[in-house]
Amino acid sequence: MNAPQLRPLGVGEIFDVAINVYRRHAATLLRVVLFVVVPANVLAVLIQASAQPETVTIDGQRFQTSDEDTWTYLAGAGSAALVTFLATTIASGACFKAIADAYLGEAPTWRNSLSFAARRFHSILWVPILYVVASLRLVLLIVPGVYLWASFGVAVPVLLTEGIKGRRALGRSRRLVKGRWWPVFAVLLLGTILTGIVSSVLTALVGAISFVEADAYSLASIAAQILAGTVSNAITVPFTAAFVIVLYFDLRVRKEAFDLQLLARQIGVEPPGGMTPALSVPLGPREPVGGSQPPYWPPPPGRKPTSPAAEDPRTE
Repeated sequence: MNAPQLRPLGVGEIFDVAINVYRRHAATLLRVVLFVVVPANVLAVLIQASAQPETVTIDGQRFQTSDEDTWTYLAGAGSAALVTFLATTIASGACFKAIADAYLGEAPTWRNSLSFAARRFHSILWVPILYVVASLRLVLLIVPGVYLWASFGVAVPVLLTEGIKGRRALGRSRRLVKGRWWPVFAVLLLGTILTGIVSSVLTALVGAISFVEADAYSLASIAAQILAGTVSNAITVPFTAAFVIVLYFDLRVRKEAFDLQLLARQIGVEPPGGMTPALSVPLGPREPVGGSQPPYWPPPPGRKPTSPAAEDPRTE
């Protein structure tokens, strides 16, 4: 595939590009999520079902038989949440890798993406932990907490594409976002709202099935929970990775001329001194030449490029 023609993007274009990348590589991304999330969802639901407290019904009202059952239920819920979190973390890391490769014109595979994420699992896990620790210090100060949420928004792409870990990844994210905080906040907020709507709709459907069944852990309810969790993750995890990755590269194009660095790397020329290296980790195999030009954004209104060279604003 031809080298991507990168340029700065608006908020709407970031989501447009993210959706296009997701759509074109949906098969790979779905394999990533299903391979990790389905077993985890099954295990989490079974843990919760086995930890359900015993109840007795008196005059149509249910009562727990003992306080010990409450602690068992809480332990089960916590264990299920931990399993789901760990699986989602691995799936997210793999989706970030696959979408980064696709965005830069490579050919992502689900096996390579999962292997890449698994080798860096502890580093990927460490980033949100550090973010939570930093946020807890400001738990009573809403505005600083929101500021950090946006400032650290591209820390995981920094980790996976540049090999920068821990606090340095958070610091690098904050420097990239500096001067672009409001657009970054807008992208993250809108993306979070969209994924939240999808999750809420699926949760409501599961709640409706459970209400009809009158038993939250009947066979039908368990199957509905597993299906809803899988579908929700299959939609939201790759989509979140897509818009965050596109946002990350957009920041680098704007602030570090990443498009020129990538071009220099592809033609075998060293970028000018002082530039941040374009990539610190190897990308996947090249796709054969052909197909649409990555990263699949539409041209600006009124523009009708006829060749890859015409799509580069520097040639105008």
